[in-house]
Amino acid sequence: MADDLKKGLEGVLVAESELSSIDGDEGRLIYRGYTIEELARGASYEEVVYLLWHGHLPDEAELAEFTEAINEEREVHEDVLATMERLAEADERPMAALRTAVSMFSAYEPEDDVEPDDLEATLRKGRRITAKIPTALAAFERYRLGEDPIDPHPDLGLAANFLYMLTGEEPSDVHAETFDQALILHADHGLNASTFTSMVIGSTMADIYSAVTGGVAALSGPLHGGANQDVMEVLFEIDESELDHREWVEQANEEGRRIPGFGHRVYNVKDPRAKILQERSEELAENGEDKWYDYTTTIEQFLTEEQGLVEKGIAPNVDFYSGSVYYQLGIPIDMYTPIFAMSRVGGWVGHVLEYQEENRLIRPRARYTGPTDQEFVPLEER
Repeated sequence: MADDLKKGLEGVLVAESELSSIDGDEGRLIYRGYTIEELARGASYEEVVYLLWHGHLPDEAELAEFTEAINEEREVHEDVLATMERLAEADERPMAALRTAVSMFSAYEPEDDVEPDDLEATLRKGRRITAKIPTALAAFERYRLGEDPIDPHPDLGLAANFLYMLTGEEPSDVHAETFDQALILHADHGLNASTFTSMVIGSTMADIYSAVTGGVAALSGPLHGGANQDVMEVLFEIDESELDHREWVEQANEEGRRIPGFGHRVYNVKDPRAKILQERSEELAENGEDKWYDYTTTIEQFLTEEQGLVEKGIAPNVDFYSGSVYYQLGIPIDMYTPIFAMSRVGGWVGHVLEYQEENRLIRPRARYTGPTDQEFVPLEER
């Protein structure tokens, strides 16, 4: 059994965690015992991050102190902003720009001389990273538009503040609540590829900047964080087609095209996060354009009810509805995965902190399949 090969580590237990649990057959996700539905509809992103990092939901005083601490750390160094401007001018990809920004944050870390096993210092550093990512991302987008960055708003929460820094206008209550909810839904999700990457790096006792930078790098891959952008590109294709959106879906199915946003390595039923975002998409449609909601619901109805994908364990995942929700909030589609990182940093930091409490270097092994009896030939004789 010890030598059984598990490609992709599928089904392999490598750690214990109290942060989140997924029931793929029931479509259930919990953060530290609370259902995702309860948290998404009743808490703020800041409350959820506090829960992940501290093990309990904050009371009013704890939340006020935590929020104030995040707000005080939002500004990024002028050197980071200058780098974001240069990367924007070079037409760098947003995820690559974010990877660079997080790595640069450490150069201006005020606690750079603490021991690597000082978890309280790691927690404070994680809080700084969480606070600064929205500022760096919004600045990068502003530079791409040829405009100056907008300073953080002192009276707005993390979600609303990002939308403000992105557009220069305070978001409506509906937009702010929707985006805050989206951040909650993406905050943690077990040992996905980016979280595991952060944990592996953290297990070496590298600093949290290295661990989060690694998480960003892992999330940038199209098999992990980019499906919501792919969904939106499909919706654009439907919108530009001469076919009715129902006819487009039928034709795509006949051609054997794979529709992004369906299927998940863990869920065999509809992702509970997709259900929540579908509700927000419908609400946004009632106050704006309804075609994006119509397109997504038509696709889902056709593939699940008429093609029977659910019976095959293939159902909408969180990306299927997050793309259209972000688009209705006015967010550029190539910023969707960076926003995923903006949210998931809460989980990355939480898992690193939890793992380092009883740290053991993560060091799997590979089965060697190469030759074993090669005869060495000196260089001059080859």
